[in-house]
Amino acid sequence: MRYLVREKLFAIGDDYWIEDDHGHKAFLVDGKVLRLRHTFELKDAGGRVVAVLKEKAFTVRDAMRIENTDGDTVATVREKLFTPFRDKYHVELADGGELKIHGDLIDKDYRIENGHGDELARISRKWFRVRDTYGVEIADGADTGLLLAVAACVDHLTEED
Repeated sequence: MRYLVREKLFAIGDDYWIEDDHGHKAFLVDGKVLRLRHTFELKDAGGRVVAVLKEKAFTVRDAMRIENTDGDTVATVREKLFTPFRDKYHVELADGGELKIHGDLIDKDYRIENGHGDELARISRKWFRVRDTYGVEIADGADTGLLLAVAACVDHLTEED
């Protein structure tokens, strides 16, 4: 399934909608203001929290934690120690697995792969002519909430760089 993300443009609280390929609002990235560190909630169209994204404070490398609704860490999006110019982040899963992020993060043309090299999601601005818009195409059977949360984390971390 493909999703459309309109990047936030100086929005109070950094709230923005993620639409499905039919133009329906599917998820809300709800930025929480007045927090010591950046915190976002990924909510479905019904307003239910799917994941909580928290920027890790006081770390050497930029990182964001993705938590489930119980507050348990599901994944951590972290800056790599030694990186080539383009592949700057990776995802450490709570179960010990890893997701790899490859491509051009600044221009929003990258892919997320599992440890076996299978593409789980493709993020690209090239599918749209509208400025400040990009698409997230998620493979069948992949965890949509997790992958959209990872894309939101990468978006936030690259914006801060």
